[in-house]
Amino acid sequence: MKLGFACKYLDADFKQPFPFKATTRTRFLSLKQEEQSALLYQLATNNLNHLLATFNALATQPDALRMMRIGSDLLPLFTVPEASRLYQELLPDLAPLFTACGEVAKANNIRLSFHPGQYSVLASDNPLVVERAREDVEYHALCAVMLGYGRAFQDFKINIHMNGKQGFAGFQAAFGQLSEEARRMLTVENDEISCSLDDVLQAAELCPVVLDIHHHWVKENEFITPDDARIERIKASWRGVRPVLHYSISQEGLIPETGFPDQLTLGIGKSKLRAHSDFYFNDTLNNWALSFADFDIMCEVKMKNIARNRLWQHGMLQKDA
Repeated sequence: MKLGFACKYLDADFKQPFPFKATTRTRFLSLKQEEQSALLYQLATNNLNHLLATFNALATQPDALRMMRIGSDLLPLFTVPEASRLYQELLPDLAPLFTACGEVAKANNIRLSFHPGQYSVLASDNPLVVERAREDVEYHALCAVMLGYGRAFQDFKINIHMNGKQGFAGFQAAFGQLSEEARRMLTVENDEISCSLDDVLQAAELCPVVLDIHHHWVKENEFITPDDARIERIKASWRGVRPVLHYSISQEGLIPETGFPDQLTLGIGKSKLRAHSDFYFNDTLNNWALSFADFDIMCEVKMKNIARNRLWQHGMLQKDA
């Protein structure tokens, strides 16, 4: 089992030694074209060099900790039309850095993913929203391809939600319009508001299903278990690739520090229960997440790799007990 973290790598002082940099659309558009190009190149080279440094740091850690979700701002403002045109000229110069990052990741068995934002809704009933969502997915696919992925089914994961008024039918239609590389990498997860696990399982023939166990609890007030019949359907959707689940818990102070919380007795609205904690403070829930032995776990927690490391250490102690 691998345990991953999302986007920001923290050191022992809870600081980011390798931060990504971004800019605003307003600032970018206020510049002359030459200045725009220089800014994008500066930001992109910073981010790629810091991604490489992060991979090199992960390469020194146990194999179980070599898993990461890369931040979506790797190439800032890429989907802004004025920036997209400039990036087409910059990509050849950025290619060696992409290649170096991908080579380190592959050589050290680092499992990678992207997670486009909540506004990338392929199942929307608004054609413009769907078009922008496809552009966003293709941007992430381009970055993965430049890193050297997208050549085999699920050699890289690009995960989205299936929310949207068009439901599975809309998702299916938009999925068919994606590039071959994007279709190889796309996964879909259940959410806590509009799209249940049963809804998402409709897409299992198209792409792998990512199980978010916290989302499922918030939506259904159910702690799904590894022997649930749906788990085998999820695993089958990965077609032999090790599946991934997402693990988070509600914020400190909202749920007990031990035991399985019950929404009916908590009396707390789902909107508050959705938010992620700083650390995994409830070992009952930690043991539950780690019981999904056939899955790798993406840890969605505010203290990133530090909280992930503590979860891994807890799991190791449980094995030794």
